[in-house]
Amino acid sequence: MYSRFQLAKKYLKYYFTASNGKGHGVHSPFVFDFIKFVLNDKKEYPCYRPIEKLREVLLADDKSIEVEDFGAGSTVIKTKLRVVKDIAASSLKPKKYSQLLFRIVQYYQKTNVLELGTSLGTTTAYLASAANTVVTTMEGSANIAAIAKKNISLLALKNINIIKGDFEKTLPYFLSTKKAIDFVFLDGNHRKAPTLQYFAQILLHASEETIFVFDDIHWSKEMEEAWEVVKIHEQVTLTIDLFFIGIALLGKSFKEKQHFVIRF
Repeated sequence: MYSRFQLAKKYLKYYFTASNGKGHGVHSPFVFDFIKFVLNDKKEYPCYRPIEKLREVLLADDKSIEVEDFGAGSTVIKTKLRVVKDIAASSLKPKKYSQLLFRIVQYYQKTNVLELGTSLGTTTAYLASAANTVVTTMEGSANIAAIAKKNISLLALKNINIIKGDFEKTLPYFLSTKKAIDFVFLDGNHRKAPTLQYFAQILLHASEETIFVFDDIHWSKEMEEAWEVVKIHEQVTLTIDLFFIGIALLGKSFKEKQHFVIRF
């Protein structure tokens, strides 16, 4: 992964070169609509407050658990015995982006949602708070999944299915039982090869309406390389780079490949 200094330099470059996030000069109707009604939606939805209260609790939790890590996250916290508040601080998606994911699922009325990387369940809860949504979320660590299950129960969310285990085994089996997926959030393995492998597998169960969201596309050289491969993939027709996440769409209604970098 990049150092904080390297990441800060990259973010500053992004901030000063990206489109301003107001929609001015954007010639794609879809992206203009996305900026106006999703990216810049400032409404305080009812689900925000309880999930953020849960985040505060997790950030103060001193309990230690043993974690089995299958992804690149093991380079951030190197010991298997980890404190919950440290996991929360390093792994939970900030509320700005978690709430954006909720708004995407809500606005585009996605019903079959797949998340790779449950962590402690806050982003999962946001995804599941959208109307008429069923979320399948996968987590490699059994102990982390147990905490996520408890958190989801506390939020009284009944539309979430947590699958525990290594994605190498759980993802193919799940996909073999699923006909279509509307929305995908890939946040479970910050390495190039696995990210692209999961993307390829899920593509077989995607439609033109499926939205893919990739977490931390500038987190490391590998993730930047993976994002570039996604952008040029023959099925991908539009991408949006928000620095900390990347959005890829497959719709054939877009007349030519378009790539946008938007300040958020």
